[in-house]
Amino acid sequence: MGYSRQSDPRDYPGVVTTLIVILAVLLPGGLAFSLYRYLNGPVPDPAVALPAKKSTPEPAEPSTRPDASIDDAEFGDWNYRLGDVAFKAQKVSGRTYDSCAPVDRQGTLAENGCERAVQLAYSAYKGHLTAVQVIMSFPTAKDAKATAQQLASSSRAVKWSRDKMLGKYVYGRIRSDATNRYVVLTAVTADRTAQARAARFHQHLHADHLGYFLFRDPA
Repeated sequence: MGYSRQSDPRDYPGVVTTLIVILAVLLPGGLAFSLYRYLNGPVPDPAVALPAKKSTPEPAEPSTRPDASIDDAEFGDWNYRLGDVAFKAQKVSGRTYDSCAPVDRQGTLAENGCERAVQLAYSAYKGHLTAVQVIMSFPTAKDAKATAQQLASSSRAVKWSRDKMLGKYVYGRIRSDATNRYVVLTAVTADRTAQARAARFHQHLHADHLGYFLFRDPA
């Protein structure tokens, strides 16, 4: 089941406060921004820069089975609005893995008990911006938090589809955080045409999918 979201916090009294409290508890210290600053303040830049590539809401609809395994079919095109902020991106591919082995580069995910993963690819602004997300599920929130802390210092622990990204880009960043028992890693590249919108797009896509799991699978 794909989903589209048109988010407006006025339709959900108390949701923003809940997100602030929960994300502040779950995110690693250096990445624990308040949701207000994360979504509405000046764009922070905690994202890890992508290494240079060699040349060659309405909240998401909660799952009908909160404990169901994650699946890429849960995510469709990204249609997002929060106040006067709006973004759209086309989902160009999605894969579901029955284990985390296909995305585990250094064994970090296995060490923390990673159970399942999905990989999503998006395109926006007529292909001038691309995004890849790897979403991983763990046995407990503690396992997810430990993984996010490790990824904060070494995002190379996760393998993701570089062929879905731009070969040449002026914006290239990775964000990774945990929410409940899930870890979301979001990589975005943009060329000069989309550069001015890339950081904010990245910020909201990443935060929106983190927030999705607060509704899908409440702690």
